[in-house]
Amino acid sequence: MSIKSIAAKIFAKHIRNKINKWASNPEATQKRVFKELLEKAKNTQFGLDHHFKNINNYKEFASNVPVRDYEELKLYVDKMVAGEENILWPGKPLYYAKTSGTTSGAKYIPLTKESMPTHINAARNAILCYIAETGKSKFVDGKMIFLQGSPELTEKNGVKLGRLSGIVAHFVPSYLQKNRLPSLKTNCIEDWETKVSAIVGETKDEDMTVISGIPSWVQMYFENLQQTTGKKVGDLFKNFDLFIYGGVNYEPYRAKFENLIGRKVDSIELYPASEGFFAFQDKQGDKGMLLQLDSGIFYEFIKSEEFFDEKPKRLTIGEVEVEVDYVMIVSNTAGLWGYNLGDTVQFTSVKPYKLIVSGRIKHFISAFGEHVIAKEVEQAMQEATSKTGSRITEFTVAPQITPEGEQLPYHEWFVEFEKEPKDFQQFLEILDQSMQEQNSYYLDLIEGKILQQLKIKKIPENGFQQYMKSIGKLGGQNKLPRLSNDRKIAEVLEKI
Repeated sequence: MSIKSIAAKIFAKHIRNKINKWASNPEATQKRVFKELLEKAKNTQFGLDHHFKNINNYKEFASNVPVRDYEELKLYVDKMVAGEENILWPGKPLYYAKTSGTTSGAKYIPLTKESMPTHINAARNAILCYIAETGKSKFVDGKMIFLQGSPELTEKNGVKLGRLSGIVAHFVPSYLQKNRLPSLKTNCIEDWETKVSAIVGETKDEDMTVISGIPSWVQMYFENLQQTTGKKVGDLFKNFDLFIYGGVNYEPYRAKFENLIGRKVDSIELYPASEGFFAFQDKQGDKGMLLQLDSGIFYEFIKSEEFFDEKPKRLTIGEVEVEVDYVMIVSNTAGLWGYNLGDTVQFTSVKPYKLIVSGRIKHFISAFGEHVIAKEVEQAMQEATSKTGSRITEFTVAPQITPEGEQLPYHEWFVEFEKEPKDFQQFLEILDQSMQEQNSYYLDLIEGKILQQLKIKKIPENGFQQYMKSIGKLGGQNKLPRLSNDRKIAEVLEKI
């Protein structure tokens, strides 16, 4: 065992103990974070506009600071991007994480000297918690790859900007630099297909021990590796034992991953976003991710079913319950206040507070009032693949409101199979039965003859990659929506 491996175990125990302290005092931790945020930002333009100096408790904060999404906060962000200081947070940001917007075009999410370390520390702590739990640390001596966006940054009025994953690439700890792949030159390649091929060339003969990225794009890397070498990933990388991922649910991909690797490997789920690093899986065998209550982020939650009400009730950490869908609202050291991330979460535990991401408040199917969410379709797909021995590459779901002839409407599942089920009808029925069991509204619509049983549209090999490429979102941190309430994606997929 190397000195680095021994040191990692010692450090892991220290960090785990620190995490346990704040995790066991959640409400006190959040109250402290809340006070520190208000004190720090009281003289900013936002703080002055919203009377931070006069706010003494959470109730007053909720009265003074409405829930906003990016478009509603854009007036302040635009001033920052134009070069003004002390707008949402003291001084100027260190970076802007540039992401794709909807109605507002490009979004510029500020990253400050106070918020940036929380992204780095949370990613580090996820690995350290894994070491503390399992005792496995040998992987720190091998090579690690983080499939991410280009680290090349541009500048806007004195502030550097780029994709979050590219910004984070500049903060890899020095003790990991020698272990890190791919090279800077390769990492800066913009075209994703060219980049993956170059990464394969650089890594296929290395001792890869940790691989990290969004599952759909890591899958593309694995397939390219297998095509290039003719070997299973696990045979190629004998010491590869840890997969770190975030952005999407891994479960629909797990069977295919294990087939590509040739064996099971441990995994750690992360919940990072440009707006903050919110949670990570701190225990193997527990799918819930530990909410980061001590990372300069104050959390609020609104029940999804109440979110579009005129005055939905805003809850703090001590008021949430397990297995309820909430829209997560954050205020943080990056200067986001009452900010609606658009994500929906469900708590799996409140001692400590752990959650899963259940979907997006804007990504659902409710063409007939069923309000189907991502968690439900992902669980149904997991059940269908595991019970039939099939494997999928990717899928998405859309409603078919006006089918041909006199057919009843239905939900259409667009699925790219890596291994088709032997009994296709059984696969379809497992999917539909799972949806009925999970969603009572969907069940009522089926039983009431409003909807017919779901249908599956098979997508040819690499069809989803073609789709993502056609909209300029192949690779990096881009994710395919799991479901849509319209047929914009479906209409393109039908032509592939």
